[in-house]
Amino acid sequence: MGKPEEPYIRIIVETYRKRRGGLHGDLHVRPIAGQGIPQNLRVRFPKTLRRAHDLGTHFLVYAKVTDREGGNEFVHTNHAWDVEMLGKPGTYTMKKL
Repeated sequence: MGKPEEPYIRIIVETYRKRRGGLHGDLHVRPIAGQGIPQNLRVRFPKTLRRAHDLGTHFLVYAKVTDREGGNEFVHTNHAWDVEMLGKPGTYTMKKL
């Protein structure tokens, strides 16, 4: 994995559906807008959590932008770290990150 100097930060991600994107399956995760991370980056995120909650659910995670030895950038989360399920947009209030 590239970018070892990039720090892990807390960000909010959301599930979304994209068909025929050349990806595995059609349920994916991306950062929400307004966090300084491009929303078009894919997020490496546990399938079980994606499937266990409604489409559009927000999650609070520790993540960082990285790449695979010079390949395309993506957002990495560690499967062993806690993930906080926040809910659908408008159904929760955020405390200071």
